[in-house]
Amino acid sequence: MTTAVLFAHWPDWIGDLSGGLLESVKLTAAISAVGLPLGLLLAMGSSLGPRPLRWLSIAVVEVARGVPALVVLYLVYFGLPQAHLTLEAFVAATIALGFTMAGYTAEIFRAGINAVPDGQREAARAVGLRRGQELLYVVLPQAVRIVIPPILGYVVLFFQATSLAFAVAIPELISRAYTIGSSTFEYLNVLILAALLYAAIAIPASQLVDWLERRRDRLA
Repeated sequence: MTTAVLFAHWPDWIGDLSGGLLESVKLTAAISAVGLPLGLLLAMGSSLGPRPLRWLSIAVVEVARGVPALVVLYLVYFGLPQAHLTLEAFVAATIALGFTMAGYTAEIFRAGINAVPDGQREAARAVGLRRGQELLYVVLPQAVRIVIPPILGYVVLFFQATSLAFAVAIPELISRAYTIGSSTFEYLNVLILAALLYAAIAIPASQLVDWLERRRDRLA
């Protein structure tokens, strides 16, 4: 196959695939809006909560990390209707992949919380801050600065994982590529183009994460 033949239909497909890429970006934003706050709450529960809350948080994290994301997605989208709870595909994917993201990012947030020096906590208590104020004004701001690069790395990974939403018919990038391939039988061409569109987002984002990590290490 010549290069000219490979590229021949790309101008015809780029508009539809760009729409799918936008859907993938929107889904990534929705997943992050669910997964990151939940991951932080799980990290706080497993690190700072009373013993029952710690065990519950650890159990949720282990389930979120141990069950494949596609299985969670199927459970939410196909399983919940049997419990009389039917969700739209986008909402189901947001909840399922957000839950999985929370399991992975909880460990990152927990490491960031534990990395805050004890001296900072002691200083907060010395000036009369209560435990909640210590957490809100001293511990969490420092922990968040520590974990920003690896957290963004997980956001990039879950942008790539939005391709799983093809399984529940969300018109994201892979879904649209497959639709084009099934009508033209040019799967190789259209999937190469889809891969390049993923890379156009993922590679610059990964480079940004690397830069932030280097900058954090220089400032540490």
